Amino acid sequence: MLGQYILSLLIWFPILGGFLTLATGNDKHAQINRWVALTFAIITLLLCVPLYMNFDATQWQMQFVENVSWIPMLNVHYALGVDGISMLFILLTCFTNLIVVLAAWRAVTKNVAQYMAVFLISTGIMNGAFCATDSILFYFFWEASLIPMYLGIGIWGGKLRSYAAIKFFLYTFLGSIFLLVAFLYMGSKAGSFSIADFSQLSLSPGVEDLLFLAFFAAFAVKIPMWPVHTWLPDAHTEAPAGGSVVMAALMLKMGAYGFLRFSLPIVPDVHQNYEWFLIILSLIAVVYVGFACVVQKDMKRLIAYSSISHMGIVTLGLFMVFMIVAKTGDPADAMLSIQGAMFQMIAHAFSSGALFVGVSYLYLRFGSRMISDYQGVAKSMPVFAAFYMLFAMANVGLPGTSGFVGEFLVILAAFKANIWIALIAAFTVILAPAYTLWMYKRVLFGKMTNPSLAQTTDIKGSEIAVFVLLAIPILVFGVYPEWILQISHATTAHFVQMIMQKIPAGALS
Repeated sequence: MLGQYILSLLIWFPILGGFLTLATGNDKHAQINRWVALTFAIITLLLCVPLYMNFDATQWQMQFVENVSWIPMLNVHYALGVDGISMLFILLTCFTNLIVVLAAWRAVTKNVAQYMAVFLISTGIMNGAFCATDSILFYFFWEASLIPMYLGIGIWGGKLRSYAAIKFFLYTFLGSIFLLVAFLYMGSKAGSFSIADFSQLSLSPGVEDLLFLAFFAAFAVKIPMWPVHTWLPDAHTEAPAGGSVVMAALMLKMGAYGFLRFSLPIVPDVHQNYEWFLIILSLIAVVYVGFACVVQKDMKRLIAYSSISHMGIVTLGLFMVFMIVAKTGDPADAMLSIQGAMFQMIAHAFSSGALFVGVSYLYLRFGSRMISDYQGVAKSMPVFAAFYMLFAMANVGLPGTSGFVGEFLVILAAFKANIWIALIAAFTVILAPAYTLWMYKRVLFGKMTNPSLAQTTDIKGSEIAVFVLLAIPILVFGVYPEWILQISHATTAHFVQMIMQKIPAGALS
């Protein structure tokens, strides 16, 4: 019985937990609020165990399917299911939820119940987006995910939180309006709003171009791709630690997930026609934004720009598939590119999330995010410095960490497509160490000139627990990436086969 409705539980249980956390009282009961939220976060993560144990990774079809008529007159269904792609994101979402709750244990002292509730509810909403198989249901969760994040930034953010929250909301909401129009059009043509039915539609070239623009407007902003990336540094800089972790680990990935679930399967020939344009945008994100990281003075802003650069590797992996097949004639090479993009999304969630959490620990102690305000912190916080070195190396892409695998696979696939694309993409190997390790050196090492930096305590308790939980997947998936690759392999293989079948004969030659 549990397995039949496991997806609904993963959506509505954390949402219920959010509302119950709100009901536990005001800040006089802050510790109770924390424990209630932690209990729901742990149980939500434990619900993933039967989901994973009963998932058949050799099948590409949707599993754990639920389908109930929601709006009969419009043929809209409450339809859920997971495949190898959405499975990874649901596991990541539930894990991130636990990290956010623990990271806020000491950092958040005001409106604790509301803070915990916002991110518990956000977890359920994003789980809904990742397992919805009806496009209207997907759109409901897609747009609903903006509300908790808007509140998180606007209430617990920094001095410019109002500006950052409004900018975040307007950018992402306006882009998504076109997505709804696309869904309504395809639903009228297909006779249903099932995502699977959309990929079977026969569309004219002009309509496909318009649908691509609608998809691009929604998903490119969410990732965000250059040049529609300007909302992210502001949002990250002003967001509380939980907001930054959720944006880096999950919300950016929702954009890439949208390309995988909708744009590439439904209008693959348009992607093939504009592949150079999309690849160039991805390379600009990798290189130009990488240089932008080097000049940042605010640690959170640097990590935010770093996320844009790393997501450039993701979009590069997604958009090279047609060029690779045209060059090698082997769909397995295209799979390599998409698998690399998938792995990069998962790995980036751990490393970037850990870096943001680390900055929040420093801010909690010293009240500053500016790099120039720090020096020699490793002397007073050696445990923090050791963990942060691991996370910095994962962000750099050091072999043996999860950050290496995704970048390696995408760059390897790029060599199969075009050597110049590969060489430009490989700039990330130079730029990422430049800005990451330089930041680390200036903050953690050197002569401690500020006496207040010596009068602090190292991380302890829940702070160490968060760092340990993030360090484990960084090391495990760096040494044994096959676990992630196996889960998504069958779905990725079917995905490549499906989009190649829709490309007209001879178009790839």
